Parts: sequence; C-alpha cells; structure tokens
Amino acid sequence: MDASAGIGGVGGELLTPLGWSERAKAYVALTKPRIIELLLITTIPTMFVAARRLPSAGLVALTLVGGALAAGGANAMNMVYDRDIDAIMERTKNRPLVTGAISPRAALVFAVSLEIGSFLLLWSTVNLLSAVLAVSATAFYVGVYTMWLKRSSPQNIVIGGAAGAVPVLVGWSAVTGHLALAPLVLFGIIFLWTPPHFWALAVRYRDDYAAANVPMLPAIVDLPKVVRQMIIYTVALWALSATLAPVAHLGLVFFGITMVLGAAFFWKAWSLRTDASPKRAMKVFGFSITYLTLLFFAMGVTAVVRHP
Repeated sequence: MDASAGIGGVGGELLTPLGWSERAKAYVALTKPRIIELLLITTIPTMFVAARRLPSAGLVALTLVGGALAAGGANAMNMVYDRDIDAIMERTKNRPLVTGAISPRAALVFAVSLEIGSFLLLWSTVNLLSAVLAVSATAFYVGVYTMWLKRSSPQNIVIGGAAGAVPVLVGWSAVTGHLALAPLVLFGIIFLWTPPHFWALAVRYRDDYAAANVPMLPAIVDLPKVVRQMIIYTVALWALSATLAPVAHLGLVFFGITMVLGAAFFWKAWSLRTDASPKRAMKVFGFSITYLTLLFFAMGVTAVVRHP
C-alpha cells in the first residue's frame, strides 16, 4: 500500500481544517494510548523484579518514555497501512486517517519520528539492547503482523502478539543490560495471553472483520471452535504462569496468586461454552485486562517486599 495515497480525503488531504488542540488529539489517537497503557503496566513491574528492589525513578521514566514512543510509532504505522479496512469497520471508522483529520503522509512522518526518538533516547540514556528490542518490536508488529499476517492468516494475532510481549524484555534489559530466563517466561505469558484476550474482542466485532475480509479467527470459524482455542491458550497461560514464581524467586504467596488468577481466567473462558454472545465475550475481554494488570502488579509488589 502506498503510504501517501489518501482515503477519506482526496490524495490524503484533510477533509476539514482543525485547530491545534483537535490536531494534537488526532496525533495522540494515532498512537492508540490505551494499548500503550497496557504495555507500560507490564514494563514497570518487570523492572522491579529485575532490580529486586525499587529501580531509580529516572531509569523507569526514561524506559517508559522510550517504550511509549516506540509503541506509539508502531501503532501509527499500523493505522497508516490499515486505513482502507479501518474505513470499513465500525470499530475503527472514526480513526484520524479515516476521517481525514491527519493525512497518511503526515502520519507516517510522525510514526517514523517517534521510532527514531525512541531508539536515540533508549540508546543514549538506558542501553543499546533496550533500544534495539524496542524498535525490533515495531518492525515485527508492522512488517510481520500488519503487512503480512493480519490479512492472510487466522494465526495473525497469535504470531503477531509477540510484538506486544517485547516490552517486558525492554524493561528487564533496561535494569540488567541482558536477558535471562525470567523475562523469557514473562514474554511467554503475554504471548499466550494475547489470543484469548483479543479473540474475545473479535467475537464482538466478528462482522466487522468479515466485512473487511480480515481472517480473524472468530470471523472465519464457528464460535465453539473459537472458544475451544481460547480455553486451550488460557490453560497454557495458567501452566506457564505457575513457573514464574520459582524462576523469578517470588515465593509461595505469589505462586498462589498466579494460580488463583489463572483459575479465574480459565473459568471466564470456559463460561463461553454455554454463552458465546458478544456481551459475554466482552466481559471476558475486560477480565483479561484485569488479569494481566493484577498479575504484574502482584509481581512488582512481591519483588519489592521480598527484596527491600
């Protein structure tokens, strides 16, 4: 797709002139702030575990800013490439590139600038490994997921979800300068969490994906098959989370927390067997976010309490 070609406006021109505040809001919307918030929620506790204490506020802030810039740039590139299908889908029809609030060319320049800023900031203030990991996640998300898998394979969100798991590697390497088994387990947890999380949302918008000809699993197979896949991934997530406490030296209390949270997520997914309605699926989607937030919050608190 030509990034300079326009939709919603002729040649990518704006449909209506915007004031500076409206334009600023449109650029912020390009970064998908809610997704960035979730990525940062996983980064901070990972840094606590890596440091086994409270890391310096400056290091945390720089890592978060660098990670947010990289994620924001990736999301903006995703919107540039996907603006044709975003115009078809009800969930995305009000995005800035669809409405013409921002031109595709301006959005692409903005996205590339964020990536450059992320790399330079992390390299100069944190370390090179963190910088490389952050921009590598962008390359994977845009090149592998957005431009290849999303429109060609029902495994799109499974494989593409790896990009969303990279922030834990960035957070760990920011503190230690290297990787280890614990961050790889954390990576695996987010990787396994992503399919049931996103498929729950996709059940709600399966007609959107079908209309846009995007082979998201709920749009191309019967819902009972989707539910079975969600349960399988939830069980795998539950099992992998059981290894986190011993690998990261977080003790029996945290192990118990992972088991309770895993059981709750499994039960939510299992409940879709009898009611896979969009309303029920959105409840599972909402709980999946709660699950990840509580798991990482408990992990961070445990790391600080056990290693003051």
